[in-house]
Amino acid sequence: MTDKAGLKELLPEEVVKAKIREMALSISKDLEGKSPVFVGILDGAFIFLADLIREITVPVEVDFLRAASYGDGTASSGTIRITKDVETDIENRDVVVVEDIVDTGLTFRSVIDHLRAKSPASITVAVLIDKRERREVEVDIDYVGFVVPRGFLVGYGLDCAGRHRELRGVYEIIK
Repeated sequence: MTDKAGLKELLPEEVVKAKIREMALSISKDLEGKSPVFVGILDGAFIFLADLIREITVPVEVDFLRAASYGDGTASSGTIRITKDVETDIENRDVVVVEDIVDTGLTFRSVIDHLRAKSPASITVAVLIDKRERREVEVDIDYVGFVVPRGFLVGYGLDCAGRHRELRGVYEIIK
């Protein structure tokens, strides 16, 4: 049992899963007749990616990329590093980037630029949580699960210093 002291539930598991099914239907419709590569951004997106691809109705390949900017804190360090790159050749492939959360957009834009340099046929983006009020740079997001204006969020893959990823819903850390 996970200790939920200091946490406020924002999005219960059943709400998250219903939204993921809805997103998967839209993505599947848009990718009909294609065989995309889904690229999950580690570590946070692995749960969202797993649930999303189980609802997708077109054949998919899966790969992962890890971009680090947070370290052990709750604020971005401002330095973005690719610490694990995709292993699949994505040149001339349709790529769906799957991310747990986009807030400032700095890390995410670096990831998209990195993938774009590999010459995919297309890049579309699916994000579970969009925190637009924190945006420092514009990023294009094709499929958004939830817009959450503020708070440091954990659960459903999101973490704080490596903790709380296992929570089945999305929670805000209450200070």
